[in-house]
Amino acid sequence: MNIHDRTGRGRRTAAAIATAVVLVGTPALLPSLAGAQPAPPPTSTPFRTPDTDACPHRDVPPPAIDASEVPAPGDAEPQPVPVPAETVGGEELAACGVITAAGAPALPADISAAGWVLTDLDSGAVIAAKDPHGRYRPASTIKVLLALVALDELDLDRTVVATAEDAAAEGSAVGIGTGGVYSVRQLMQGLVMASGNDAAHTLAVQLGGVDTAVEKMNAKARELGALDTRTASPSGLDGPGMACSPYDLALIFRAAMDDPTFAELVATESVPFPGYPKDASKPDNPSRPDMPGVPVNPDLPLNEDRPGFTLASDNALLFNYPDALGGKNGYTDDARQTFVGAAERGGRRLAVSLMNADVLPIRPWEQAARLLDYGFTQPADTVVGTLVTGSPDAAAAPTSSTPASTAPTDRRTEASSGGAYAGVDDESEVAIRVGAGVLGLIVVIGLLLWARTLHRRRS
Repeated sequence: MNIHDRTGRGRRTAAAIATAVVLVGTPALLPSLAGAQPAPPPTSTPFRTPDTDACPHRDVPPPAIDASEVPAPGDAEPQPVPVPAETVGGEELAACGVITAAGAPALPADISAAGWVLTDLDSGAVIAAKDPHGRYRPASTIKVLLALVALDELDLDRTVVATAEDAAAEGSAVGIGTGGVYSVRQLMQGLVMASGNDAAHTLAVQLGGVDTAVEKMNAKARELGALDTRTASPSGLDGPGMACSPYDLALIFRAAMDDPTFAELVATESVPFPGYPKDASKPDNPSRPDMPGVPVNPDLPLNEDRPGFTLASDNALLFNYPDALGGKNGYTDDARQTFVGAAERGGRRLAVSLMNADVLPIRPWEQAARLLDYGFTQPADTVVGTLVTGSPDAAAAPTSSTPASTAPTDRRTEASSGGAYAGVDDESEVAIRVGAGVLGLIVVIGLLLWARTLHRRRS
């Protein structure tokens, strides 16, 4: 019945409904009493892809919404990471809006990331991008950089006994416990597969401590040519001066995927993971026999031996995208959703990095999947820029207008050739110089013999 009916009966019904709502104290009964279903209230603002055309994040990330980046008392406020004088990766990547090749089709819908980069893992070609050098917070995707440092310096078979400080690391955890014994390989699995901040802390200690690990991560970023990057924590938790960019994240991930161990880690769906013993320094408080995992004394934390368990990857792309090679996701309140992942199709390996994304209208891994699908439909020679690995001296990189001699190279072609063609130009140059020298010597000897013959004739 329409509660706005002009009849007296309609007015009485409306009054009865209003009275019922007041008495019950909730509007939940209104639809059933009135016979109508009102539209549900909106749970969020309507989706809109962030507009970055005016380069709002060229120097610094978006404003923080909490106090995580406030320097400690006595510490100076970090200055923004300098913007390179020349755009790394090519001048086309200086733009802050959407960047696609001439004649390319429209991009897929529902991409909420403020910045992203779609690349060819082997050639380093940037196929398309949005605000590639915009400064954003990486969240847990920066664990890829920590993984690179750890793979450089630590023996994977080395065992580590976790401390209470390791186990108490803030944020997401794989489940490391005080007194637990873990190999570096297992810590790497916890870092990459489960994004464990406890694993990140344990690895950072093995690298010399948290501050030293951060210094090594920033040095590695500079070595790779990731000039938009400054990390403030090993785990990706926000801190003073934290910054990265979709371009740098793609560059770091490409370097990591060149390491067979890292590539294996991100492609692993599940592995056994060790448990740990009860803490001898704390009073026993076993779980209830009828409710395992619930302490007998609710005022004390559970203290008993923890068995090992199966560790599963938290990367949804790996389980839901048939061509996935793996990846890494991240989230903090200030960074929002971040993601980097790769896939292979038809012998072609592509990767996507997303920063400052949202879970609406689709989750980040789904946004990455749509961009990967888009990339696989583009010709293999589609290039709007290049991932330039190396020191800042290599900052000026080729774009689509660069001559073929300086175009991106396929790393798998280089690997399969075993370097057989390395230095061909140098060898050719040496051969030419030797040949010219021999020819010149022959000419000189001939002239000398001719001169000697003339001398004899004259005498």
